Amino acid sequence: MAYDLWYWPTIQGRGEFVRLPLEAAGIAYRDRAREDGAEAMVADMASRGGRAPFAPPYLAIDGLAIAQVANILLYLGDQHALAPSAMGDRYWLHQLQLTITDFVAEVHDVHHPVANGLYYDEQMPEAARAAAQFRSQRLPKYLDHFEAAVDCNPGDWLIDHQWSYADCSLFQLVEGLRYMFPRRMAVLEPGYAGLIRIHDQVADLPGIRSYLKSERRLPFSTEGIFRAYPELDDDD
Repeated sequence: MAYDLWYWPTIQGRGEFVRLPLEAAGIAYRDRAREDGAEAMVADMASRGGRAPFAPPYLAIDGLAIAQVANILLYLGDQHALAPSAMGDRYWLHQLQLTITDFVAEVHDVHHPVANGLYYDEQMPEAARAAAQFRSQRLPKYLDHFEAAVDCNPGDWLIDHQWSYADCSLFQLVEGLRYMFPRRMAVLEPGYAGLIRIHDQVADLPGIRSYLKSERRLPFSTEGIFRAYPELDDDD
């Protein structure tokens, strides 16, 4: 039986962190809001009562709805061997995924530092200040952490010799950052050989190669998390 993945139909967004391991592993799923529309997703969420997800993405199967990216990936890791079997390794990977979640939130706040309900054009001066601080301080700090995570275990991947859902998430981070901050990333990337290696290996997985060439892989845009506003990028 295929999973139902519910997420906004016109953007990659946080849903992409779920799609990538599904595609890499060849796990059957339906992108329901792309099939049935955002209104169907809102109605599905409302139908789930007190245990409804606060927001998409969420994964549904057999009446069960699992929300929050790191929580969904923890479930997929357990159900489909997309994470190591040793408890310490499994929860370390989950810990790293939660840090990725924190990072994604900070990325979004660069272009929406005042309020999510305001358009970017209504907070451009504040976004410029946030972007300068993010580029110089927060971005290298997070990349240092992810590089150390890549280097701390033997093997070709984050854990041992098999890719995990977190490897897919690191791929998406690099892709998004290259789109959002091309000048800054061109300066930083030479210092993160391990992280770029993981990115390139994920890109070369057969399921990912096929996905990236398909119409299912939506392009980045100024509607998602990673947004390319040239005025927010610099090589500093």
